[in-house]
Amino acid sequence: MSFETDFIVIGSGVAGLRSSIELAKSGARVTVLTKDKASESNTEYAQGGVAVVLSDDDNAELHEGDTLIAGAGLCDPSAVATLVTEGTVFIKQLIGWGTRFDRDSGKLIFTQEAAHSRRRIIHANGDSTGAEFVRALIARAGRERSIDLTPFANTESLIVRDGRCVGVRFLDPILRTPREVFGRAVILCTGGAGQLYQHTTNPSVATGDGMAMAYFAGAEMADMEFVQFHPTALNIPNAPRFLLSEAMRGEGGILRNKFGERFMPNYDDRAELAPRDIVSRSIVAEMRRTGTRNVLLDMTALDGGFLRHRFPKIYETCRLYGLDISNDPLPVSPASHYCMGGIRTDLWGRSTVPGLYAAGEVTCTGVHGANRLASNSLLEGLVFGARAGRAAVEDSASLKGPFLPRDLSSDAPPSDQTAALSTAVRKRIKRVMWERVGILRDRASLERALKEFAQISSGNLSTSSRNFVTLATLVATAALWREESRGGHYRTDFPDQHDEWRHHSIQVIGKPIGTAEKMDFDISSRV
Repeated sequence: MSFETDFIVIGSGVAGLRSSIELAKSGARVTVLTKDKASESNTEYAQGGVAVVLSDDDNAELHEGDTLIAGAGLCDPSAVATLVTEGTVFIKQLIGWGTRFDRDSGKLIFTQEAAHSRRRIIHANGDSTGAEFVRALIARAGRERSIDLTPFANTESLIVRDGRCVGVRFLDPILRTPREVFGRAVILCTGGAGQLYQHTTNPSVATGDGMAMAYFAGAEMADMEFVQFHPTALNIPNAPRFLLSEAMRGEGGILRNKFGERFMPNYDDRAELAPRDIVSRSIVAEMRRTGTRNVLLDMTALDGGFLRHRFPKIYETCRLYGLDISNDPLPVSPASHYCMGGIRTDLWGRSTVPGLYAAGEVTCTGVHGANRLASNSLLEGLVFGARAGRAAVEDSASLKGPFLPRDLSSDAPPSDQTAALSTAVRKRIKRVMWERVGILRDRASLERALKEFAQISSGNLSTSSRNFVTLATLVATAALWREESRGGHYRTDFPDQHDEWRHHSIQVIGKPIGTAEKMDFDISSRV
């Protein structure tokens, strides 16, 4: 059962919604597929806020500089400049669309986060910025009659014919039968892959399917070794890891060991405001030194009323576990949080496969380098989501329908209706990734992980299980290849950073791992 549209967007986070709005502005029919409800995405869980140059004491050069420093020498300057300069424009547009950021006497409230040289983080409802982004964008998308949003649609694979991406296979959410949709282009906005790890701040939908589908379609993947671990996830036995925002340390939170001693100044002069990779490794080192499974985030020096107002969601969540953030130090430890690597794209969301575009965490534009600067992710989805939508429209202007192929059977594999990821396979991969491809890595552990993944891959897997183990293999392969430590990638057997490794890792199906000097590439023959 097949149908056609003009454009297909997979994912309904900030990147997916913003690209859909941009596509619809052209009058095109837009089909949006998302594996859960429309609001369920990594965007929904973004707490801290969005970094943007709007305050009087800030400028684009400072924001660019902070992003480049955090990226540990691997950011593409052109990508960073695009993010920062266009980010201000798109945030102002979002405010014009009715997004309600927190204000004091009518003026935007700016807060501090780690590795930022200015208070440039704006937030909504205290610690629910992502949810406000989604609300505003869904409301704006709802005004475009040509957008058809289909929730609970599990995408199985991309359809590539004659070297061009022309459609998507997915499971119909009502009939639970396989369907195919064809169009001018596909935009992947499926988010990251935090669920690869045993401990993560990401929702259950963040399994990296979009990355795996793009890889199997022949797209180049870049910088898969760079995974960011958030330093402070609430660590309570038999409870999911709940993100405790970077902004809590920005507002004055202190990290202490089990003896109540502040330890971050012993590891970095910036203390609690050091980049996330440094704070995460410092916490791991302190836990090992003191023989504990967590450290403590101490907010007790701050006013209780302020904390309840500034972090209402965090306050209520901690209260459910019997913790009062104004009186009780909070047990925390690192958890996987964000993928800096992903589908290699240019600055307009074009992948190396004609007809396939991508935006947001699923991509690698070079904007984050080896380590994402706090609160740049919502900005990235907004800016590059709009850019991908615009490029898809312009690049396909000469294409004429109908897009539905006459022969629907020539390249269609048997549909896999066991969409649910095998629980046993998933648990095994997540444990191996956490123990052997985690915050601290070395050759022996990485090689052991790859052997286990090869063993799993040799079995009879569902599509989702195959995607999951393939993605884990890509991360471990790139981590084994990069024999240095940089940003979110730390090798205990190669602890130093070296200039000769200052290039991006590139992986494409059927070829050995290669390198690229920058993410941008010649697309003249690819669109």
